[in-house]
Order: sequence, then structure tokens, then C-alpha cells
Amino acid sequence: MGAMSESVPVRCPACRHERPYTAPSYPCACGAPVVPVLDRRTAPAAVVHRVWDEEWITLRCAACGRQGQWPRPELGCPCGTVLRIPVAGQTGPGRRPAAVAKPAPAPVPAPAADGRRAFRSVAIRTALDAVTAAALYLRWLGHGDVRRADQRPTSGIGLAAKGLLAQVDPSVRPASLRDVECLWLTAMTESSRCVYFSLAGYADDARAGADRLGVPLFLLDPTGTPRPVNATAAALDAEGA
Repeated sequence: MGAMSESVPVRCPACRHERPYTAPSYPCACGAPVVPVLDRRTAPAAVVHRVWDEEWITLRCAACGRQGQWPRPELGCPCGTVLRIPVAGQTGPGRRPAAVAKPAPAPVPAPAADGRRAFRSVAIRTALDAVTAAALYLRWLGHGDVRRADQRPTSGIGLAAKGLLAQVDPSVRPASLRDVECLWLTAMTESSRCVYFSLAGYADDARAGADRLGVPLFLLDPTGTPRPVNATAAALDAEGA
């Protein structure tokens, strides 16, 4: 997270407990980190019902002007309430101008063994953190055009890039064989490769089916780092896009 990320105090409307929140830093396709501008005049709202369009924000990179969609910032309160953090320039479904994100200094992580920069992620506290971690990882692999998928999968949240479909499953149950097969079938109809990210792991038959179909499976640990579960995922992690 860049040094220019904005930090604000956030008070939970449920328990009235106040916690500091630091805006996430998202990597633009041009390589420049961007940070959403938090709306200090609007109080955070508790997430009661999730609406697909409301879970995304549109940001314009201050370095290159490119617009990109990212998961809306959220904060998990210790009382169990999930808070949606207001972002300046985001006016709700149907009227969503692009907020110009703050430029942030590019981090300088140590290089990986193959010469790539070491992967940097976000700690996973909410479902949207899991989506952010998966998107960051796909960009690290070399998919610079990661975006929200046009169609929502049968479970979890879908991401897409050129020639790739990804499914992020933030539920507490292991992904099933049906989950993996549905992703594979959808990718086949779009002539794309696919990859699955899960927080809770995979059922035994799901792992066997993924090996048969050649679907890379990743487990998202609490730090937001995807861990390869099968050989296909390990090869993808080592070689990149």
C-alpha cells in the first residue's frame, strides 16, 4: 500500500466503535498505483443486502487517464458488521462518474526468483477483499486488463481478462465439482481459459475434476496470497500469463 494512501476514522453505526481505515492502492494497467479518494462527508453504511452493481467503483488513473473498475472499499468491524466506505465521485447505480484516483508512489518489492516483482496483496477481511486479492494476482501474472465479468457466475464473483475467466468464491464452504465444471463450461463457450480462487478450499471431487479439465485451483490465505492447489495452478504461478 503506497505511502499516500488516505487514512480516515470510521465509526460503525451498529456498535459505535471507531477504527482507522486506510484506502487500498490498486494497480493500473499502465503500472501506476492509484488510490480512491475517500468521501469524508458521507458516513459509512452497513452492508445488509449485496447488489452486484453497487459493489464496484470506477476510478480514473491520474497517471495515464485510463478508467478501471475495482471492488468498492469495505471494512469488517469486530462486531460482525461489514461497512461500505464512501468514495468521492461515486453516485450509485446508473450514475457513476469516474473518480480521479490519487497517484501513489510505486512500491519496490524484491524480485521473485524468475525476475518478476514479488507479489503484493491485501489482507482478506471481507468478500470484496478476496476479489481485490484475486484481481491483483491476475495482474501480477500478466493480465493487465482485469475487469468485472459480464455475467455473474452461479456462485461467487466473476472476473475477466482477455482470453481468461476467473471465479472468486468467498464462501465458507469448499468449492464443489459443480462449481468448477460450471466455470469450465462457461470458459469453453467463450474460448477462454479459466482459473478458480477459493477461501475455503475444494471438495475432493472438485480437485479431481479440475485436474481432469485442466482448471487451475488456488486457495486464498488470510494475507490475500493465492496458494496453488493443483499442478496446473503451480505451473501458472511459476510461468505467468
